[in-house]
Amino acid sequence: MQMLDIMGSVIPATGVTLNSFIICTVASVILGAAVAYIHTIRNTFSKSFIVTLFAIPVIVEVIILLVNGNLGAGVAVAGTFSLVRFRSAPGTAREILSLFLAMATGLATGMGYILIAALLVITVGLIMAALSSLKFMQETARTLQISIPENLDYDGVFEPVMNEYLDSYHLSNVKTAQMGTVYKLTYDVVMKQGVSTKAFIDSLRVRNGNLEISLGRHIDGKESVQL
Repeated sequence: MQMLDIMGSVIPATGVTLNSFIICTVASVILGAAVAYIHTIRNTFSKSFIVTLFAIPVIVEVIILLVNGNLGAGVAVAGTFSLVRFRSAPGTAREILSLFLAMATGLATGMGYILIAALLVITVGLIMAALSSLKFMQETARTLQISIPENLDYDGVFEPVMNEYLDSYHLSNVKTAQMGTVYKLTYDVVMKQGVSTKAFIDSLRVRNGNLEISLGRHIDGKESVQL
């Protein structure tokens, strides 16, 4: 019975009180900061996204408190989860996971289940941190961009070099630049263990007329980071 009381809601049956509101809001702020920190572990991020993760639990908590006990609660919860569309650019899988964790945390604190919200953040945080530290879970794919002159037939030109230095490669995009005088090829590649990145790029430069080449970390839905 004591465990049930601990896991229960801090909001009394009579409705939201000032004390319960303060408790829920403080918990949302603390857990929001925890969710934001979890997202930064072994991950690329922007400052604006971290601020968003920090604020979402508080916003969702207040929404749930305002509709507590009303028939419109279900509609409000559905609308809360639609906040995942607030970003104009598509997010990575980890960003979407962090958004749902932040919103689920705000939903739990808004209903008064502080301990459940804390356990959720701790459990998911430990899982994400553990998986991120495993070698086989670390990102190995890279994005390779090669600029070539318009008169170069790129089919088969770079394959011998890529077969020597790469475990796998895939041509994902071709576009023109500089009024059509240059083609830019984008490959998703996986480097072989122990190979020299400089030697790989130098070998490509011999074949592309010494035009621009970039090799960066592959980020879902985003451009690579130029080296």
